[in-house]
Amino acid sequence: MMRLGLAIKRFWFVLALAVASGRADAQPAPGGPPAVGVVRVATQQITQSNEFVGRIQSIGRVSLVARVTAFLEQRLFVEGAEVKKGDLLYLLEQPPFQAQVDFNKANVAQLQAQHTFAEQQLARAEYLLKTVAGQQQTVDQDVSNERSLAAQIASAQANLQTAQINLGYTEIRALIDGKISATAVTEGNVVSPTSGTLATLVSQDPMYAIFPIAVRTALELRDKYVPKGGFRAVVIRLRLPTGKIYDQVGHLDYVSPTIDQNTDTITLRGVIPNPVVIPKGPGQPIVRELTDQEFVTVLLEGVQPVEVLGIPRAAVLSDQQGDYVYVVDAQNRAQVRRIHLGQSTPTTAVITSGLSDGELVISEGVQRARPGEVVSPGPAIPGPPASGG
Repeated sequence: MMRLGLAIKRFWFVLALAVASGRADAQPAPGGPPAVGVVRVATQQITQSNEFVGRIQSIGRVSLVARVTAFLEQRLFVEGAEVKKGDLLYLLEQPPFQAQVDFNKANVAQLQAQHTFAEQQLARAEYLLKTVAGQQQTVDQDVSNERSLAAQIASAQANLQTAQINLGYTEIRALIDGKISATAVTEGNVVSPTSGTLATLVSQDPMYAIFPIAVRTALELRDKYVPKGGFRAVVIRLRLPTGKIYDQVGHLDYVSPTIDQNTDTITLRGVIPNPVVIPKGPGQPIVRELTDQEFVTVLLEGVQPVEVLGIPRAAVLSDQQGDYVYVVDAQNRAQVRRIHLGQSTPTTAVITSGLSDGELVISEGVQRARPGEVVSPGPAIPGPPASGG
C-alpha cells in the first residue's frame, strides 16, 4: 500500500509540473517591430505592351468545287490532313470527256486536211490566172474556200481546247498548301458546279492574328510608335487559351481603313509563323500550335525597351482614394504614400508620380505595416524580370 501511495503522489507531482510548464510556454514573449521586405525604387527597363482579344485566321482559304458535271470516282486525301499545292484530291469520271477531246482532235485533223487541199487549189488557180486558161472568178472562189476552212480550223481548235479544259476539270487538285476538311460528297455521287463545296482547304503557315482595338487606343499607339518606325516599332506575341505564351513572334501588316460604327473599334492584323510542333508520324497528322478561327490574346509589344521608375506589383495597394504604397522613412516607420501608375506590366508597377528614385518601399509583409509605426525592414526576395504587360 505504501508503494501505491508513493506512485500516486509522483503522478500528481509530474502532472502539476506539466501544467505549469504549459502555462509558461503559452505566455507571449515581448515582440519587436514586424519584419517586412523592402525594395529600393529604381529606374529599370521594361517592354511596354498592350493586350487585345484576337482571333487566328488562315491567310489562304479555298473552297473546292466541281467545274463540270460528272460522277465522283475517287477521293484521294485523308480528311483533316495537310496537302501540298498540286496534289490530286478528287478524281471525276473521265471517259466521256476524253472521248470529246478525241472527237475534237479528229475534227481538227479533218479540217486541216481540207484546208491543205484548198491551199493547193488556190495556188493552181492563181498560176492559171497568168495564162489565157485562168479565170478571176475561180481564183476568188478558191480564196473564199481557203479562208472559210481556216476559220473552221480555228473554231475546231477552240472546241478542242474547251474539251481539254473540261477533261482537266475531272482532276480536282490543291491550289495551295494547307489542311483539308472532311469531304461533303462521297464517291459514287454526281457532282456539278451547283453541288456546292466538296471540301475546304485552309493554309497553315503563316497565320493572321486579327484583333479590334478602340479608336482612342489606336490613336495613342499611333502617336507612340509612328515616330519610332511604325509597324517596325512593334512586334506581336500571343497568349494561347491555355495561358501559355506562344514562342513565335509576328509583325503588323495591315490596319483597316474604316471604323466599325457599332463598336467604335478599328481592326488590326498581324502575320505570325505557325510551324510544326509535333512532326508527322506513321499514320499521324501534322500538329501545329495555331488553328484557324482560334481565339487568343494578342500582345502588342514595343521593340525597344523603355526606362521607367518601377516597383514590384505586390507593393501597390488600393482604396477608394486610389493607389498607394508604404514607404519606410529614416526612422524605420511605415508611411503611406499616394502614387500614380503608368502603363505597367504583370510584375512591375510603373510610377509616374509619388515616389523618387532611391526610396524604400515595402513589398513583402505589407499587411503587417501600419501608418506611422516602426517596422523591421529587410531585403525583399527578388521577383522575376520585368516583361511586357
